[in-house]
Amino acid sequence: MIVVYGIKENLNPIKAKLSDVIQSCLNSEIGLPEDKRAHRFIPMAKEDFYYPDGRSNAYTVIEINMMEGRTVETKKALIKSLFSTIECELGISPIDVEITIKEQPAHCWGFRDMTGDEAKDLKYQVNV
Repeated sequence: MIVVYGIKENLNPIKAKLSDVIQSCLNSEIGLPEDKRAHRFIPMAKEDFYYPDGRSNAYTVIEINMMEGRTVETKKALIKSLFSTIECELGISPIDVEITIKEQPAHCWGFRDMTGDEAKDLKYQVNV
């Protein structure tokens, strides 16, 4: 699951395109299928969104929640792909993008009436 935060005046107009970019990077770097898109956008009022000096109103935070199993190299490739593709497709400088990968053991995930470690029918690999 992906959660994206940004100032609403900047985030709302680009949500659909940003979702496409994120999903494309997830597909190419970790093999997540298109039909596994689970993105949540949290547009915030400027007065509720504090960010570091040197950033613009385009500052965007992307949290990637996923089951443990991807290699360090795979996760780094995903982060770098997101930076470059977001800049190329949306014109948002990497200085204005923050990406955090949060991993949990498979048994901490619940979907389709089971835990992640019980799922035997995933259409993608977790250990890549």
